[in-house]
Amino acid sequence: MTFTKTSPDASHLPLLNHPLHEPSTFRPEDLVEAVRGQRRLDALDLPEVCVLDFDGDITDALVDAREVWACEGWPCFHTSMWALPVGGFHCGLIARTIGGPYAVLVAEQLVVCGVRVIIGLASAGGVGSGLPVPGVVVADRAIRDEGTSYHYLPAGETVEALPSLADALEAEVTAVGLPVRRGLVWTTDAPYRETSGQLDRYSRMGALAVEMQAASLFAFAAARNVAVGVVAHVTNTPEQDGEPLTKAHATFNSSCFTRSVAVPTASRSWVDRDRPGRGLDVTLHNDHFVSGEALPAAPYPASPPLGTHNGLGC
Repeated sequence: MTFTKTSPDASHLPLLNHPLHEPSTFRPEDLVEAVRGQRRLDALDLPEVCVLDFDGDITDALVDAREVWACEGWPCFHTSMWALPVGGFHCGLIARTIGGPYAVLVAEQLVVCGVRVIIGLASAGGVGSGLPVPGVVVADRAIRDEGTSYHYLPAGETVEALPSLADALEAEVTAVGLPVRRGLVWTTDAPYRETSGQLDRYSRMGALAVEMQAASLFAFAAARNVAVGVVAHVTNTPEQDGEPLTKAHATFNSSCFTRSVAVPTASRSWVDRDRPGRGLDVTLHNDHFVSGEALPAAPYPASPPLGTHNGLGC
């Protein structure tokens, strides 16, 4: 196997040379319309808040318990959406959108369909000693050690979440019954290539956990001017060498339904608080997102929901 050594000039690296200001030739609107056409779906309203359950464990439990039902109006070739009743409204739930590219692909289609708040639920590894394990991290900033974010924002070391949504999530997830911290996470595309040097460096930066979606979703949120939050369940650390790796924990399992309710409830409360009447104000200021960088103008304007809505699609 051979490879070509590239110039050290960063302008020659495709990942760092994405034309951010140019429009896309293939848009989420195109795929949504294709799904609706092939499946003969009407353009129905979907829940305003949707949770991406990256591992799928919560979704599986709720489906088995018959506490959710299918959203037949969700126009996606790759995933299914479930509706969860929470405090008088319905929250969308989509399982197993693991990794930044997949999570953002689905998030793009959610925005096109009128979803206004997207929450990612991740499992994660601990970084450093800032969080008891097991514990929960509300991500408010993410290290961009992945690829997707560079297709939405200029190159930078970190990207920030929307502070007001992180505030709401932090206030609500204490109901899970585990230690909760808010702060920096490290997003990687290659979990089997995490090194001790990286762990040391990012621990010194203050990272609490490593996962695979936050930086990608936060960059998408900044470019598309939408509200996205990420909550991570931290289940292991490098200090657990020699101990069996497990995602499950008795305290967390007994509260998984609470977690699946608390997070979307926080999102809905945030929507209700921040919108005058029915118009959500998600003004994303440049200095909120990219450390040391100013954002470019969005590569495309936020898209309104497609079609004429004639009822909830769940």
